[in-house]
Amino acid sequence: MMGDVEKGNMPPAMILCGGQGSRLREVTEILPKPMVPIGPQPIVWHIMKGYAAFGVTRFILCLGYKRETFIDYFLNYHARATDVTIRLGKQNDITYHAGHGEENWEVTLADTGDRTMTGGRIARAAEYLRPDDPEFFLTYGDAVADIDFSALLNFHRKSGKTLTVSAVHPSGRFGELGINEFGEVTGFHEKPQTEQGFINGGFMVANRSLTGRFLTTETSLVFEQEPMRRIQKAGEMGAYQHKGFWQCMDTAREHQLLNQLWDSGDAPWTKDWQ
Repeated sequence: MMGDVEKGNMPPAMILCGGQGSRLREVTEILPKPMVPIGPQPIVWHIMKGYAAFGVTRFILCLGYKRETFIDYFLNYHARATDVTIRLGKQNDITYHAGHGEENWEVTLADTGDRTMTGGRIARAAEYLRPDDPEFFLTYGDAVADIDFSALLNFHRKSGKTLTVSAVHPSGRFGELGINEFGEVTGFHEKPQTEQGFINGGFMVANRSLTGRFLTTETSLVFEQEPMRRIQKAGEMGAYQHKGFWQCMDTAREHQLLNQLWDSGDAPWTKDWQ
């Protein structure tokens, strides 16, 4: 259920897309992990659709590894989603016919460096926040969830914290996924989640002040280490407990699971899409 944040007044979403995704190496040697497809579209598109369902229209993608893949995808996004007539020769123009997938998004592709760690990427991409952005959504480009982003933002604002993380219970990596020898999902929803406690599932909200107070553009700065420890010790980190669907895509098995759920026509992370 949506909270009371107005749809037309949502902050931008910054998505960390620059890593190599070494545990999914058989795919990420060709594609950066956020561009690995679930169905016909890359996982980063699924993440963006989740935000867009709650009125987010501005996105800042922190790029590094194989950044040209993102540039090619978004520059050609309209052509991929519609029928196209191309006039060759001196006219050299293109007509985009009416079609589907015409997202009303503003996407900034920020080159934050091939080897930059997460803290440095956030600090570098922060220059693309608008002066009137008091906060921004922040997440990773390798997990999907059915989070109510309006409720998450309300929780963050009411808490008065500088950073809010979404706390999730991770599913088991192997047996609990319920995939048989034929590659079919055989009861994923029937399996209980693990009792390992909460983990940071991404899908965070950060006050703009975080970037100046806790981050630098240093290449080696890892957001999840010293900066987050400082934020927590200062009593400025809150946790929004998300007990719905959440699934990362770290392994080939998890990639297969997400595609099986998509192919079923009832992917749980799409329940709020329009």
